[in-house]
Amino acid sequence: MTNDSADRRIKDRYPAMCLKVQLQERGFLGRGKNSIAVTCLDMNRYGMAVLCPRPVEPGARLYMDFDGKYIRESRVAAQVVSCQPFQTGFRVSLQFCYCFDKKGYSRAVDNALSRIEGIYNQYAS
Repeated sequence: MTNDSADRRIKDRYPAMCLKVQLQERGFLGRGKNSIAVTCLDMNRYGMAVLCPRPVEPGARLYMDFDGKYIRESRVAAQVVSCQPFQTGFRVSLQFCYCFDKKGYSRAVDNALSRIEGIYNQYAS
């Protein structure tokens, strides 16, 4: 588990290195651009951090696809909070859009991300 007292996070994040994630920048009229495979560093139901091979501008809107054991969720909207050089690429911190945009709230997305968070919470314990 990662936790920093100066952190803005609502809730602790859990390591999720084995979760396969595809990041796709949202283009004009909601169309997605090319997907990029990224490495999930940690996550919770509100956001996540990924290791990306190229920088992504803060404020950029993305779609995330998740694939793992017992997990398959596509086109989860997210927004880049920050992007910093990290190890062999860039650490991109993301916030899922459903939790800060009332018009974009989806119980299905909330439930799916809560389920994924629960799986990695068990691994961290």
